[in-house]
Amino acid sequence: MKLHELKPAAGSRKAPKRVGRGTGSGLGRNAGKGEKGQKARSGGGVRLGFEGGQMPLFRRLPKRGFTNIFAKEFSTINVDRLNIFEDGTEVTPELLLSKGMVRKAKNGVKILGNGDLQKKLTVKAAKFSQVAIEKIEALGGKVEVI
Repeated sequence: MKLHELKPAAGSRKAPKRVGRGTGSGLGRNAGKGEKGQKARSGGGVRLGFEGGQMPLFRRLPKRGFTNIFAKEFSTINVDRLNIFEDGTEVTPELLLSKGMVRKAKNGVKILGNGDLQKKLTVKAAKFSQVAIEKIEALGGKVEVI
């Protein structure tokens, strides 16, 4: 079989509906839109969530909470993931990014204290949990907030 010989399986590609192309087509005259009314008109229909004038559900339900527009989002990583580095390595957000350990640095990287650390490292990050600081310094490593 060659590229120019390829064709789709029989019956797998359906022809589109050709509406408004005469009465013999079965979709002529009103083009499947029924008789008159808002939904039969060009551009007709109601907006999303409209309930015919009844108070819409999204307005009937009580609202809770708010979104803080000043919130900072940090990429997080646990100390046990830092074991891939050699002893004495300076771990920076750029290094974590280049290794693919964090997707993007957003507003910085936060180091969390889950798991065990076995290497003596100098870790530079925007934030640290208290447990992470204890685990890094217990092995003689350093913590630097940048």
